[in-house]
Amino acid sequence: MTALTNAQRARQRLAEQKAQVSEARIAALAPAPQAGWSAEARADALSRLRAEGLPHPRDEYWKYTRPESLTQAEAPAAAIFTTDEKGIFDAIDRVNVVFVDGVFSEELSSDLALEGVSIERLAETTSDIHWASGLYGKLEKAGQDPVARPLAALNTYAATDGLLIRVTAKATKPVALQYVHNSETSDAMLHHVVKLEEGADLTLLENGPAAARFNKVMEVDVADGASFHHIRAQGRDHERRAVTHIFARLGTESTFKSFTMTVNGVLTRNEVVVEFTGNDAVAHVAGAAVGDGDFHHDDTVFITHDAVNCESRQVFKKVLKNGARGVFQGKILVKPDAQKTDGYQISQSLLLDDDSQFLAKPELEIYADDVACSHGSTSGAIDDDAMFYLRSRGVPEHEAQDLLVIAFLASAMEEIEDETLRDIMLGRITEWLERRRG
Repeated sequence: MTALTNAQRARQRLAEQKAQVSEARIAALAPAPQAGWSAEARADALSRLRAEGLPHPRDEYWKYTRPESLTQAEAPAAAIFTTDEKGIFDAIDRVNVVFVDGVFSEELSSDLALEGVSIERLAETTSDIHWASGLYGKLEKAGQDPVARPLAALNTYAATDGLLIRVTAKATKPVALQYVHNSETSDAMLHHVVKLEEGADLTLLENGPAAARFNKVMEVDVADGASFHHIRAQGRDHERRAVTHIFARLGTESTFKSFTMTVNGVLTRNEVVVEFTGNDAVAHVAGAAVGDGDFHHDDTVFITHDAVNCESRQVFKKVLKNGARGVFQGKILVKPDAQKTDGYQISQSLLLDDDSQFLAKPELEIYADDVACSHGSTSGAIDDDAMFYLRSRGVPEHEAQDLLVIAFLASAMEEIEDETLRDIMLGRITEWLERRRG
């Protein structure tokens, strides 16, 4: 019998460690539904999860973000942040859907009726036949190749609630998902499925800390000529931990745009996986994050071009101070038949002191010859000349710094098409800066 090499023994030990962590996490969960239209997808996700194991710091795409607090059996406690300020989207006419620690609240939610839009709860659709059976877990599974995303598979297996949204026309107002954190030990898991039929249009808003630990998956199927706009605000409970995934599939001449603003949070990892399957489609993924102190924020994006004449943009900006840490991992994969691809990727950080850190891993993998793809990543401090210019005109130092921070984040904010929503996001970041200044 041939003895194992040191490398083989190391891989074996790693697999055993991941299996132990995975089984402990699975055992701590409430039993997943064993029947109904989602049962097959859940069983498949469990099988994939056990084969892969939950992430480990030695995994390639987790070397910058330690996953232990996301994979351990019990959620780490997180203090609840209380405030009397209005919700970020309260001024918007919307259909408001509220989850408290991952549990739907009928009392706090508005009427879910909206012309051209069907909104159902995952927990209440237990029949054997449902339109979502063609999507639930399917886009998530496709998004596991070539990079494994086992926390998403865990969600598909175990999530007991979420929304199933089917859009057949242009929605007359946004659907807003509000996540409320009320328990210091809550461990929430939600799975949303959004299907936009041909020519449909929906704006989906998300905000709130959700829970002490939050695991969310959203699968979005955008049919030919349809448009999906997603605006998300993450905060303000600082001790919260979250891992989120968006898996999107785009048809011909469709549009997918997602913007995320993050303030505070001990650990946040947002993954976005987009696949172009129809020609002449557009996908923009953007984010702005501001962190102070014990703050770790990770954006991991994977965009696959598998159609002709499609456009993708990734624009991410992070402002970090007092030892905060930012991560960006972004990839554009252009397959052989995806000619005339226009792929753009930029990640930048503004470090307000010498203790903060920004780690970036931009990637391009191109197999077509008629493309225009570029990527870049920069990290730096406040521009001394710009600061001198403002100070010489009587602007106090802290106000001058805030103005330069807002100017730095502007290009990410510009990815929000709706001017009202853009102003709301800008206002919240301005308020955050003012609080830190105070």
